[in-house]
Amino acid sequence: MTHDPAIAFDGIVYGIGDLSAKFSFQREAGTVTAILGPSGAGKSTLLNLAAGFLTPDTGRILLNGKMINNLAPSERGISMVFQDNNLFAHLNIRTNIGLGLDPSLRLDASAWSQVETALERVGLAGFGKRMPGTLSGGERQRVALARAFARRRPLLLLDEPFDGLGPGLAADMMGLMLEIRAEVGATVLMVTHDPDEARAAADEILFIAKGRIAADAPAAGFFERQDLPDLQAYLGSAS
Repeated sequence: MTHDPAIAFDGIVYGIGDLSAKFSFQREAGTVTAILGPSGAGKSTLLNLAAGFLTPDTGRILLNGKMINNLAPSERGISMVFQDNNLFAHLNIRTNIGLGLDPSLRLDASAWSQVETALERVGLAGFGKRMPGTLSGGERQRVALARAFARRRPLLLLDEPFDGLGPGLAADMMGLMLEIRAEVGATVLMVTHDPDEARAAADEILFIAKGRIAADAPAAGFFERQDLPDLQAYLGSAS
């Protein structure tokens, strides 16, 4: 019996001319893919297409074989963690996470208990009543991860979520993300500009250059490749 990939981009085209992006790839459930490439290459465009914040001009986006092009972000079965953690500043931490479970906040006792469990999971037990503005950058990213954990969606999209946290904290957050991914059984697409982050976390690499997938390959040995001029140039500038 064949099964559908967790996510597939089938002939996706977005934008026109020099600014266009064209993507085709698929991923099996439970895999972690690092998306790398120079600034402006189209990495965030790819994530935003998957999330539903952008709509492709042509092609199909499939989750487990089901086309989702016309589904709103909230209907897609995804969680997304941004670099700026996307918390509502006027709402406490508990409510921010609760909104991830139900935008109308109609949550029963077991759902609120899920929120508390998620906070404990990221080392923020007792922080529920705090406001985002009273937290450090690292703590706010933990809340964003807690929200993703509480939602338990099958697809986790990360847009440079550990950028600017410092190496030690970034490594901690990465470990936490991988634990959450394993517990939820999620498939992860992670935009990063850090080859070390990709080496540590990813099974596979999508290398994007000029709005195209220049390489789609296993992570093992990828950064040692000599056959991709765009990769050489990128690693030269990233080091």
